[in-house]
Order: sequence, then structure tokens, then C-alpha cells
Amino acid sequence: MTPAFFAPFGTGFALGATLIIAIGAQNAFILRQGLLRQHVFILCLICALSDALLIVAGVAGLGALIGGSPSLIFWVTLGGAAFLFTYAAIAFHRAWRPAAMTPANAPEKSGSLTAAIATCLAFTFLNPHVYLDTVLLLGSLSSRYEGAARIAYGAGAVIASFAWFFSLGYGARLLAPLFAKPNAWRVLDVLIGIIMAAIGAKLLTQL
Repeated sequence: MTPAFFAPFGTGFALGATLIIAIGAQNAFILRQGLLRQHVFILCLICALSDALLIVAGVAGLGALIGGSPSLIFWVTLGGAAFLFTYAAIAFHRAWRPAAMTPANAPEKSGSLTAAIATCLAFTFLNPHVYLDTVLLLGSLSSRYEGAARIAYGAGAVIASFAWFFSLGYGARLLAPLFAKPNAWRVLDVLIGIIMAAIGAKLLTQL
């Protein structure tokens, strides 16, 4: 990578990482799946590819189009808030009956792949902040670059997304000894429920 491309690549990577690493609904879901070791690779891949698609769209100029459609933003925001409140309720319900990570309950074998993928896609595409961060913000900032420099900027943001999601998904298993206790799962699910509900409430205040 030449010095002319290193600066926009580094900027894209740093901005992408800053926006993605913030704890949110999508990250909380991947963290939990990583702890359970359920469908980690495919879910991390879906999150990273989804971000890549949105980043590329934003860099290509879709951000201006979405920004000019208030009605689209309204309905996506409303749907996202409803989904987050629903998942928060599910997380709080799980907290009443937490299960330790033991061979007896075999978490690796439980949970439908189809349901996990559907939930992952919902967290990704029903969250308006995903569009604000990837399409609008990263996309608008790419206007400072032209040609190959813009491609390098977008590539940096995309690589940051892949690095983060796979690190989160597979790094979560390092916490497995802690989550051998039911109370640890109770705390995690309560925190997830609070995060989901807080994000949902924040979305409604923005309508």
C-alpha cells in the first residue's frame, strides 16, 4: 500500500472501528452467540458482509438518497424500535431462568440457525443507526477522497468491520469460565435487555 493510499485507508479503518465497536444491539447479540458458541462464523460473516454492503453503498453515494427520504427513515426507525423492545422482553424473560454453560445443556447444539440468521439480519437492517453510521456518516466523509483514495477509505472501513465482528464472536469464548455460572448469564441477559430497551427508547425519541 503506497503512502497516498495509506492515509485514507487508515482514516476509513479508524472511523469504521469507532462506529462499530460502540456497544449496541448487534454487538450484544454477537457477544451472546459467541459465549454460547452457536453459529458464530456465519453470524459474524453476515454482520461483516452487511456492514460492507452498506459502507460500499454509502461511499458510492447512496447516503444522499436516503438522507432525502424522511418517510423511509421514519418507518425504519419505528420498526427497529419495535423489534428492539421485543428482544429486550425476551432477554429479560431469559434472565428469570438462566442456564450455566455446561455439557449437560449443550448450548452448541441448541438454537435454530434459521432463527439466529433472521435475528442477526433484523438487528442489522432494522436499526436506523446502522444506516446513519455506515451509509450517511462514512459515506459523506468519503467525499473528501477521489478515485483510488476513496476505494482505500472504503476498504479500511470494511476491514475494520470484519476484524471487529470476528474478534468479538470468537473472543467471547475466553469468558466461558465466567459464564459457567447461571448468575453470570442472568447479569448478561439483564444488561442485554437494558441495552435493547434503551436503544429502542432513544429511537422513538428521534421520531
